Amino acid sequence: MQNTKTMKIKMSTGEKIFSVINYIFLALVAVACLYPMLYVLFASFSNSNQLMRHTGILLWPQGLSAGAYEMVFKNPMIARGYLNTMFVLVMSLILQITLTSLGAYFLSRRNVMFQKPIMLLITFTMFFSGGMIPTYLNMKSLHLTGSLWGLILPFMISVYNLIILKTSFASIPESLIEAARIDGASEARIFFTIVLRLLAPAMVTIFLFLFVATWNNFLLPLMMVSSDTLKPVTLGLYGMVSLATFTDRGALMMGALLGVLPVIVLFIFAF
Repeated sequence: MQNTKTMKIKMSTGEKIFSVINYIFLALVAVACLYPMLYVLFASFSNSNQLMRHTGILLWPQGLSAGAYEMVFKNPMIARGYLNTMFVLVMSLILQITLTSLGAYFLSRRNVMFQKPIMLLITFTMFFSGGMIPTYLNMKSLHLTGSLWGLILPFMISVYNLIILKTSFASIPESLIEAARIDGASEARIFFTIVLRLLAPAMVTIFLFLFVATWNNFLLPLMMVSSDTLKPVTLGLYGMVSLATFTDRGALMMGALLGVLPVIVLFIFAF
């Protein structure tokens, strides 16, 4: 058996200098991206008075304290806000993904009547809408204000996500669908067992878009919900940190951490 030697490409002096500069630049970019999150984490564990007196870069907690966490978790609006947000999130994801994927699959088929006029009407709503006040008046006439369903039902289909899924569904060969029909598969079985499995990456992408949009939703709940028992976590955190902005920066950072942590965890596990 002959020994095989790995061939290494010798880098020139210019290439070595470029690699060093490239690594240094990327390291600085990584630090610039990570430091704001580390700052929020360190500040949330800092003593409020010491944090207020601190100036410059924060590299560790100032007077290690969990006072901000105690303040947050003792606030009943935060726990209730998380429950409300999880209800809205779960129901929105189920309804939006189901209806958007069904609509996109329907419009992606070649034998659909009036396909282009329907897509034109749907796309038209992306550029021209009623606005905030007509939307509120419409929700009020439907008796959806003051209810969590007012955050779910009116926005069950996203045109942007529908167009993304429609393009993905159109890439599936028509011969594959016809072969499944010849084998006796129903349209529901074709959709759920063949189409969705082939487009799992696209569905995950839509799931991430919907999760982030629903979790970060602030203006719509502010407009639709007035009762403290129905406010999602975004409004609960806003109500808490707006009172602590100038007196307790640790609570402010803790609120920011609670608001962004689920999204960070989701993206870490998704990718």
